[in-house]
Amino acid sequence: MHIAPFDNQNKPIVDAGDSTVPLNYFNIVKLTAGQAFDYQVPGYETCIVPATGTVHVSVEGENYADLGGRGVDVWDGEPEGVYVPSGAKAHMECVSDTAEIFVAGAKYDKVLDPFAVRSDELDLVQYGSDDTKTHRKIKHILGQKQHDKVGRLLVSELFTVGQGGWSGFPSHKHDTDRLPDETRHDETYNFRFRPNHGSGVQMLQREDGKPGDAYHIVDGSTICLDNGYHPCCVLPGYEMYYFTILGGLSQRSLVQFFQPSHAYQIETIPGIKDMIAKFK
Repeated sequence: MHIAPFDNQNKPIVDAGDSTVPLNYFNIVKLTAGQAFDYQVPGYETCIVPATGTVHVSVEGENYADLGGRGVDVWDGEPEGVYVPSGAKAHMECVSDTAEIFVAGAKYDKVLDPFAVRSDELDLVQYGSDDTKTHRKIKHILGQKQHDKVGRLLVSELFTVGQGGWSGFPSHKHDTDRLPDETRHDETYNFRFRPNHGSGVQMLQREDGKPGDAYHIVDGSTICLDNGYHPCCVLPGYEMYYFTILGGLSQRSLVQFFQPSHAYQIETIPGIKDMIAKFK
């Protein structure tokens, strides 16, 4: 499902119990200097990630100062995040001129401990190549390094390297719990482009060998993926970013099932096996 950009007025774009991706939660909060925002999502663990700007965050009495710090866009510096346990009260206050904050969530009942992930604690992965048109960089905010501290939530930022090309290829899905071959993980994306009048295409093919759907994605588009194979691409001459939320049904580690007709191309893309192993 494609959700076109709109002014959500700091209300969830993907709320708890969403009919398409019930394992996910997603909000975009926009603040100006001195403004504050409070939230609490029962039954969902969340992660606060400033897209731009800087905020002070407090979670149930634990304080995390000067989170974020990126300037004009998501390419302007490294991300940071604060993990918010399931149902915990979170408070954020804008200490820059403006701030745009992503709040990512996954359904999970157990209450863990809050913590911050600073820019020097990210798990960085780069794979693919210009020749295969699959060159991209991943910045894991809640990734393998935080595996023992988080319940079901994976949060990452994905960037195309260079202008144009494909991401999420070879086509894969993760909509059914059938270990060891696949896990059920709902997934939500928010896209950005540089320059911001760029755009791309999100494919969603329900069955191998049969026609699927395609969505025209623009700066600020949100995509909710419930089932099917889902590669995406960006127009030549533009860079693409997408904020990625994964919520697992029965475990945190993601097991992707690659589309049979394209799976052999795993062997043609440099570094892709290392990338797959990082979604833990």
